[in-house]
Amino acid sequence: MDAFDLFRKLGSGAKFDLRRFGKDAERFKVVKSQSKDSSNQLAGISFFGKETQENTSLESRLSEDDGEEGSDEEQASGKRKWTEPVKAARKKKKGAKIKTDDAEPEKSEGEGIQWMSSQEKVNDPKKESKDKPSLKRLKQLHQEKVNRIRHQNRINVHGTDIPDPISTFEELQKEYDLDPRIVQNIKAAGFQTPTPIQMQAIPLMMLKREILASAPTGSGKTMAFCLPLLAHLRQPLNKGFRALIISPTRELATQTHRELLKLSEGVGFRVHMLNKGVEAVKKYGPKTAKKFDILVTTPNRLIYLLNQDPPAINLSSVEWLVVDESDKLFEDGKTGFREQLATIFLACSSHKIHRVLFSATFATDVEQWCKLNLDNLVCVNIGPRNSAAETVEQQLLFVGSENGKLLAMRNLINQGFLPPVLVFVQSIDRARELFHELVYEGINVDVIHADRTQQQRDNVVSSFRSGKIWVLICTALMARGIDFKGINLVINYDFPTTAVEYIHRIGRTGRAGHKGKAITFFTEDDKPLLRSIATVIKKAGCPVPDYMIGLKKIKSKLKRQLATKPPRRSTIRTTPRILFEKKPGKRKRRKTKAEAKAKGDASEVISNS
Repeated sequence: MDAFDLFRKLGSGAKFDLRRFGKDAERFKVVKSQSKDSSNQLAGISFFGKETQENTSLESRLSEDDGEEGSDEEQASGKRKWTEPVKAARKKKKGAKIKTDDAEPEKSEGEGIQWMSSQEKVNDPKKESKDKPSLKRLKQLHQEKVNRIRHQNRINVHGTDIPDPISTFEELQKEYDLDPRIVQNIKAAGFQTPTPIQMQAIPLMMLKREILASAPTGSGKTMAFCLPLLAHLRQPLNKGFRALIISPTRELATQTHRELLKLSEGVGFRVHMLNKGVEAVKKYGPKTAKKFDILVTTPNRLIYLLNQDPPAINLSSVEWLVVDESDKLFEDGKTGFREQLATIFLACSSHKIHRVLFSATFATDVEQWCKLNLDNLVCVNIGPRNSAAETVEQQLLFVGSENGKLLAMRNLINQGFLPPVLVFVQSIDRARELFHELVYEGINVDVIHADRTQQQRDNVVSSFRSGKIWVLICTALMARGIDFKGINLVINYDFPTTAVEYIHRIGRTGRAGHKGKAITFFTEDDKPLLRSIATVIKKAGCPVPDYMIGLKKIKSKLKRQLATKPPRRSTIRTTPRILFEKKPGKRKRRKTKAEAKAKGDASEVISNS
């Protein structure tokens, strides 16, 4: 083995720094001379000691050198065997070598010869880009995380430019600049983490979006719209009412008013509620100083003020209009408030107005109206639409006839129950009748309905909350939104006429994650309505006999009739009729014709004398 062969083996894969070792390269015939152009310095390299033309590439010269060695008679046979595998290996690495040679910057004089190891990995920019996630990939991962959170909490949202749901109340302070005092009030009220409806509805309202939200009873809808209102108003201003909340009943309005006072404590907001109309005219008239911020009211009281001449209240500065229990307020007819709601919407004439609607049940006509009239609407649903709360244990109890209901009621009392208990009936008369039956059972029972005065209703609600009343008999008045803490049992004495009414009735128990129970009495006369209620119970995961689901559907016309006019039921009465009459024993006896004539003659005699 001569010196050149040894050099070729030892120097395989080496790169010369031609600037520093140019003379050595000429001695070993790596390049012809230093006078050649610097751009073609690599063109003269020949690892086999052969000189080729200046304009040929390195790889072509390698192949030519191999060919010349093969045709030269002076080369030994061993050299041919050695060059053939080298040639094949170099052809495989041809592309990689050219790229690395081109990309290699010129070395400084102090670096000298660099020895390249075959095990050394070359940095590949494509591989590095795969290792580092791109912006598009990061967005995709973030969206997958958001979708997973929504799926876990059963949040269904439809719309455009939807913000991410929040996980803690502290995020509102960091991302949306919520007043720290309000966050402190939230913690003081006992709220630790937001509920599903609060997770999605609050960020939407913080971005001033108009929404239609539907969530089960007891899921925290009141706080879901109260917090964004306080965040947007920021501080008290003497501009009149800037937020208006409409509720179907005064009891629900009182509850919303109480929650707003808790959340805004220490911030200074003036939260008002309409009481008597005459007092409201003096308090909120056009000559007042407008020292108020938020108004909570029922539709009829507000309409009374708007119909005064001039109007006794000004709603032109309202920036937020919240409709609570929107499906009830949108109902048409005697039980609904559609006309009053239209008048209120027109009175809120500010161009900055934002409208949001909340309810526990979903109505198709409300959704259609919102899509036509609200700007860039977002619909938020928690769980399946028109579904009962899964925290309520639901039971259907067959009692045979109307008399069987009273027997079943007394049987529940004798077995023992854990108060407080709500009992729902379909009319005011039946509420009075059931009250007179249960008042003799040795339990603290009372009744609430629309015919009682407001003071009486407030006293009953207060006594029920404090535990003085164990059983409260009520009509549909109490089925909407009232939040009684710790209702253990709801009894549907009269079968509900619609699935929506059933959902709201049993929603008084099992609130805020607590467990509850609901028992519904039904008779043979309730068979047409049984299928719809049984379907709601089955969706909630409670057992239902198969024959109920298989019952024939009733026609839509009959369904609407039953919803507006419940079936007539026999009187709930086992006590003497005289107890129901007003002031027994002091009734005035009807005058007969003879008595009237005798009285008239006596008066004439007195006058003549």
